Amino acid sequence: MQEKIKEISSRIHELRELSDITEEEIAKYLNIPVEIYQQYDTGEADIPASILFEIAQFLKVDMTLLLTGEEPRMHIFTVTRKGKGPTVERRQAYKYQNLGPNFIHKKAETFIVLVEPGSTDPEHSMSSHPGQEFDFVLEGTLKIKIHDNEIILEEGDSIYFDSGYDHAMEAVGDKPAKFLAMIV
Repeated sequence: MQEKIKEISSRIHELRELSDITEEEIAKYLNIPVEIYQQYDTGEADIPASILFEIAQFLKVDMTLLLTGEEPRMHIFTVTRKGKGPTVERRQAYKYQNLGPNFIHKKAETFIVLVEPGSTDPEHSMSSHPGQEFDFVLEGTLKIKIHDNEIILEEGDSIYFDSGYDHAMEAVGDKPAKFLAMIV
């Protein structure tokens, strides 16, 4: 896992330098302290998926390039077979599988996200990112905390929200929660 973090950080660092963007500029865009960004840039700290998405937006590249080092090439359609999308473990609590990594000029990022029970503390794992998010629960029960609200979603339930507001997810009960996430 640590090696994967270093690879992603290295790609971000190289793209940032090739684009003549300073650490201060990108930290300001991300609205985080420059010291935190420097930890992401050097691979000393894991990068939350929402921040990775924002970095891709800022660098004007597809998130797939940051995750895999390869540019997407498909422009009519792309198929991702069950369990075959690139996986990213952002923070220990969330495991992401990218569902459309090879489609070029995507308007949204799609993931299957797995949250283990007891692995998150919504009070301390809140995050936000530009745009909107749609989450559809495939398995288990998911508690979403967003902007002073707590919503419980069961299998088959969904939520669509402004992801600029702080939000966090946690599995409820003793089973993992698995959901489809679309970030636009």
